Amino acid sequence: MSFVNQSLTNDTANLQYQGILERVLFSTLSTMSCSVFLFINRTLLFTLRSKILFRETSRYILLYNLLCADTVQMAVSQLLYIIAACRITLTYPVCGFLTMLASLVTGISPLTLVVMSLERYVAVCYPLRHTTIITIRNTGVAITVIWAFSSLNILTRVLLLLEFPFEVLDSLQMKEFCSDIALFFGSVYDAYDRAFTCVLFISASVAITSSYIGVLVAARSASTDKAPTHKARNTLLLHLVQLGLSLSSTIYNPLLTALARVLKRIEFVRIQNVFHVFIFIFPRCLSSLIYGIRDQSIRPVLIYNLCCGLKLSCRRQ
Repeated sequence: MSFVNQSLTNDTANLQYQGILERVLFSTLSTMSCSVFLFINRTLLFTLRSKILFRETSRYILLYNLLCADTVQMAVSQLLYIIAACRITLTYPVCGFLTMLASLVTGISPLTLVVMSLERYVAVCYPLRHTTIITIRNTGVAITVIWAFSSLNILTRVLLLLEFPFEVLDSLQMKEFCSDIALFFGSVYDAYDRAFTCVLFISASVAITSSYIGVLVAARSASTDKAPTHKARNTLLLHLVQLGLSLSSTIYNPLLTALARVLKRIEFVRIQNVFHVFIFIFPRCLSSLIYGIRDQSIRPVLIYNLCCGLKLSCRRQ
């Protein structure tokens, strides 16, 4: 009997050690990859502010806004992941601030993609009116509306957070790891979250798809140079891919909740780590890879700034 108990104890210890080792490995790999992409994003953000061409062109201003949202989303997601991996619990106010910040920038990305798609549609289908419709002022108004709409969503979530029974808590220290699941509960929040997500992404999908169809029609009717039209069409396709990847982050929590009911803990942790990389890190670095490589105006400046940044980092070390 003692031999059996000793064997069970050894198996439990081995599983715990294996879980810790895998957690450290995944945390290290995800943090390293996230650091690399944060460095690329930061360099691209600097690049977009380094020349007058980028600062005074609407599509580059919109790209800067998109990249800011993606960078903040990636940084906050990785921070929450590291905190959970280290088994650290936060206070409710700190967790609330981080989750609200993540929700704010999550809504900004698809809305910015919509405006960027409309800008490409106007450039292809109404080239003579592009300079009068897509101005710096109108672009600034569009970005302001995007942030206002996303802030309204956050305000609504804060009002729903008032339903949380803080008065029954012994302290503000959380007993669970920080996530919106730990903060929000109830049918009202679930219904609002599903409704907001569906309306946002259905509207964004319709707008981008309509722009794509409009560009396709313009491409078929064009009798001269079709290269700009084909380039705009490919850009809109990439916008659809980006939108789909942004949508994947909204199904992260429901998917994990369903998997937690049917999988063992160590298998669940492995899948959660993989989902974190492919749902939160990879989609947020896609913008810098797409525009940094495809855009002929950005590419040489970005490569120059990346090389200078790497040399400076090496000198500091």
